[in-house]
Amino acid sequence: MNIEEYKDVYVFAEQRDGKIQNVALELLGKAHELAQSLGEKVVAVLCGNNIANKAQSLIAAGADKVVLIEDPVLDTYMTEPYTQAITKVIQDCKPSIFMLGATTIGRDLGPRLSARNITGLTADCTKLEIGEDRTFLMTRPAFGGNLMATITCKNHRPQMATVRPGVMQRMQADESRQGEIIPLKVNFNMEKINRVKLVENVKETKTIADIAEAKILVSGGRGVGTGDGFAKLEALAHELGGEVSSSRAMVDAGVMPQSRQVGQTGKTVRPALYMACGISGAIQHLAGMEESEFIIAINKDKFAPIFSVADLGIVGDLHKIVPMLTQRLKEMQK
Repeated sequence: MNIEEYKDVYVFAEQRDGKIQNVALELLGKAHELAQSLGEKVVAVLCGNNIANKAQSLIAAGADKVVLIEDPVLDTYMTEPYTQAITKVIQDCKPSIFMLGATTIGRDLGPRLSARNITGLTADCTKLEIGEDRTFLMTRPAFGGNLMATITCKNHRPQMATVRPGVMQRMQADESRQGEIIPLKVNFNMEKINRVKLVENVKETKTIADIAEAKILVSGGRGVGTGDGFAKLEALAHELGGEVSSSRAMVDAGVMPQSRQVGQTGKTVRPALYMACGISGAIQHLAGMEESEFIIAINKDKFAPIFSVADLGIVGDLHKIVPMLTQRLKEMQK
């Protein structure tokens, strides 16, 4: 493999039902930063059926080029056709870096792509940067989140990484940006594709908001307890116009659903305000929320690690402090 032939930063522009997913826009923002360090271009790879009208939004979000692959076989995500399509992109365009979102689709597609193209894949990255020798440095939690490992892929291309939604910051969309849209035709191997058939597509109806999209989160940990503690957090969140989330401890205890978990094994969030109530601040939890714009911590233990990342800390009993804050907010709104 002649590594010198490979260039540019590519992003898999994940879409579902024709809607570009936020993680793709976040990755384009990071790709723009990486490409500037390398003096290269940002290329989005958009696969689907009748989705050409979405290409310009990717250019506005940071892409210099969009490789567009449209085919009825790509209408609904399936592993084999999408792997064939993007492998064609990799073989023809020779990207130096290829990034995907660590979503259910990205986690399924990424390993298949890396195996088929004989390269490595670093999963669930929390930090991406370019080294002094132009090597792609991919940092992720290791050993249960007790340390951070920086991984390189020096001998194979593309250098591949998946990144969780909410970790990177998207660029401010600029509709005036100009870019190139490159249609690509793929001759699919239908014999392989037809080995798996989509029998039924069942969509779950969301009844609660996605905490990854919330601007304000009131989060509870072990200190909240299994009684009416979360009812107090719900009341505070209601007054703030936010959502309630939790640490893994309360999910394991059966108090909160996994969809509300923040942390390494939950969701990565970046709200404008994150209130950590009764959360000690283990590294696994910090990995999911430390990029929040403003962090308020309430904990009885003044030595709790959460205070090391908090912008404002309150040492005391959350069961007394949270109702007092809720009442004060109610009074201020009268």
